[in-house]
Amino acid sequence: MRFRLTRDQRALRSAVRELLARHWPGEALRTAADAGMTAGADSPRLDRVLWKALGDAGFFALRLPEADGGVGLGTAEAVLVFEEAGRALVPGPLVATHLAAGAVPGAASGESVVAAVDGGLVEWLDAADTVRGDARGAVPLRSVDPLTPLHEVPGAPAPRPDPVAVLLTAAEQLGTATRVGEPAVQHARTREQFGQPVGAFQAVKHLCADMLVRTETARAAVYAAAVTAHPADIAAARLLADEAAVRGARDCLQVHGGMGFTWDADVHLHLKRAWVRARRGGGGTQSEEALAADLVA
Repeated sequence: MRFRLTRDQRALRSAVRELLARHWPGEALRTAADAGMTAGADSPRLDRVLWKALGDAGFFALRLPEADGGVGLGTAEAVLVFEEAGRALVPGPLVATHLAAGAVPGAASGESVVAAVDGGLVEWLDAADTVRGDARGAVPLRSVDPLTPLHEVPGAPAPRPDPVAVLLTAAEQLGTATRVGEPAVQHARTREQFGQPVGAFQAVKHLCADMLVRTETARAAVYAAAVTAHPADIAAARLLADEAAVRGARDCLQVHGGMGFTWDADVHLHLKRAWVRARRGGGGTQSEEALAADLVA
């Protein structure tokens, strides 16, 4: 099966990438990450200017009908948009706010931030104007990602995750998997050891090749699930995308060697975000069980 984006879809992807480059450049990412590490007991602050810019661009209202003030596009386009957000490491409860558009006042326009209780975890609880689900008794957790503050709701049940939320998380993971491959290849080409680029060594070649294979396999699965919307396809896409993001970021770190472990490199930020996303509902065992149930049926 071949997937070829339409001209409009390619234009949408380019427009979102340009928008994020203007409102969330690398310098803003580093500044926010530094602030998140030094926040202490205070959670990092959500960039409301960026949030409103996303709302004005139709990020949250993308799937709302035009009659309701939305953009009127479909899940396939939402996947492309969230892939770009994952690539840029945009912080905030993007999926929860997107799903709340049309139901929570101000969510579609980016004037409100919506968080959601997801398997007992809540991202950006303190920054949220509205919380979907019962967050009573939530306690703060020390998040590995300086740009994703977390709270845990003790004893909260694990409800069946929304398939669209699972798919959009997979799209974010795909964006990260794609992004970490670029600096890995660039570093392998330019960093020299023993008089030649490190990419000439077989071990490094294999790491880069494996990153590409996992990313493109996940891309095919995520795009297919966006078209079919079948629960088994979404589960498979989520598993493949989680693996591509987490293992891709780890391999990128390995390609960079000791430099990859330093705070000055962005690699660790992608790995930490991938870890946090992988904890959302619909990943891991939940997707494995969904696939097993489909096979048995």
